[in-house]
Amino acid sequence: MGGWAIAVHGGAGVDPNLPPQRQEEAKQLLTRCLNLGISALRSSLPAIDVVELVVRELESDPLFNSGRGSALTENGTVEMEASIMDGTKRRCGAVSGLTTVKNPISLARLVMDKSPHSYMAFAGAEEFARLQGVALVDNQYFITEENVGMLKLAKEANSILFDYRIPTVGLETCSAGAASVEAALQMNGLPISVYAPETVGCVVVDGEGRCAAGTSTGGLMNKMSGRIGDSPLIGAGTYAGELCGVSCTGEGEAIIRGTLARDVAAVMEYKGLGLQEAVDFVIKERLDEGMAGMIAVSRNGEVAYGFNTTGMFRGCATEDGFMEVGIWE
Repeated sequence: MGGWAIAVHGGAGVDPNLPPQRQEEAKQLLTRCLNLGISALRSSLPAIDVVELVVRELESDPLFNSGRGSALTENGTVEMEASIMDGTKRRCGAVSGLTTVKNPISLARLVMDKSPHSYMAFAGAEEFARLQGVALVDNQYFITEENVGMLKLAKEANSILFDYRIPTVGLETCSAGAASVEAALQMNGLPISVYAPETVGCVVVDGEGRCAAGTSTGGLMNKMSGRIGDSPLIGAGTYAGELCGVSCTGEGEAIIRGTLARDVAAVMEYKGLGLQEAVDFVIKERLDEGMAGMIAVSRNGEVAYGFNTTGMFRGCATEDGFMEVGIWE
């Protein structure tokens, strides 16, 4: 056993021009969440509990795209999704289409623990939430003024918006119309419509070598109502087994096609790759044209991450005192 390890992410594909103040806010939130997880692990909390605890904290802060601060659908509403997986017995729970559940990750956990199912969505998931007595709030709670502005821009550009935290100053005054709005919102030289926005996630291996993973998101800005991304899909956005725990972020459609999270475990199992090797292989070989990132832990107490975007909001720590919070390469 290599001791415990934890990693968190707040999404891949960061705008290179993200103002320093926003970078600092993001790092502070990631550090706070890491410290929360570290103290829980030091108190011998099981990996699955630490994952839920940390993702709840990320959902409660409007900075990233999950829970409060979720991206808005084309109708200006919020439809959230999340999944959680306990690697020890490959138990999992997932939810989609949530509009009033304050902490989607906790409802995903209840689907795993208190229902005969693995995945519940929309009206049925909301009804299950009521029966379980979880905290419910009005949809307005999740909607931030900033996201209302970004939805307006996305509609003007007739695109699905990627980074909903790009500063909006000056963009709404584009006089040449939609084409120039879209031109102004480019990342890695590609129009933002090809990207998915940030998601949050956490992966943990505890002192007993148990791995767990969780992912939560509001999805795409200006997405069609009913769209489901990779975050709630076990094997795509989230996976945990005996060997590792993985949480992905980025372009959901590409992550789904590449069964990204499961593939990390698969190449470890079938190719005998180490954790970082497996992450690098999957990012390089399984994304085709897609853009994404991931965090991972192994049962040996290792931590790894990888991304092919400009950056990824991330933080990781291990029992031997290593700790890192970063955004860029």
